[in-house]
Amino acid sequence: MSLQAVLFDMDGTLVDSEAMHFVCWSTLLAPFGVSYLEDEFCQRFSGRPTLEAAIEIKSENNLSVSAEFLAAEKYRLFGEYVKTNLPPLMPFVVQTLKAVKNSGLKMALVTGSATSEAMPILKGLEFYELFDSVVTKDDVITPKPAGDPYLLALKQINIKAENAIAVEDTFTGVSAANNASLRVVAIANSHTKEHDFSKATYCMGNLDEFWQWVQSQL
Repeated sequence: MSLQAVLFDMDGTLVDSEAMHFVCWSTLLAPFGVSYLEDEFCQRFSGRPTLEAAIEIKSENNLSVSAEFLAAEKYRLFGEYVKTNLPPLMPFVVQTLKAVKNSGLKMALVTGSATSEAMPILKGLEFYELFDSVVTKDDVITPKPAGDPYLLALKQINIKAENAIAVEDTFTGVSAANNASLRVVAIANSHTKEHDFSKATYCMGNLDEFWQWVQSQL
């Protein structure tokens, strides 16, 4: 069971973008008189599909607009926001991505974000060309926590699940990797430290620790 590929999540794993998602949600919900505390909101919704979050937000606040409208507006706001506000990097991201790439392993980016949200980040940070495959929620019918995004990435890079590992930061992401029969490393951040990572293959502190593990597998 040799390691041949690494499949990275994006938000919260490579970039510290959860606060930016919160800003866009707050901007969207302010006209309705709805507000949330950032830590509570991010802990609750980090990694979850935007439409799923919109359904809950609409229901608990009795909003007159549809959940589909809320989700579409959130995608639009974030896509505009990120054009001029790139998120900060998570620790050891640049070193890890370059090291994995230089090792000869294949790399895929598998995100629950929309293409309009992910591409400005990946291209703005000059990460896009590092990946052999990029899969967003728009590329599949059923996004994370379904395994479909990971299965598509594996198909695109022509690697079997048993020869790859995913890197995630949320319960939703770990579930998606599990559903694709992938090994998965969970690296919690400040917004997801209370998530249930009991189904992760490994729990690690940061990407540098992950790279040290990768080296032991080569």
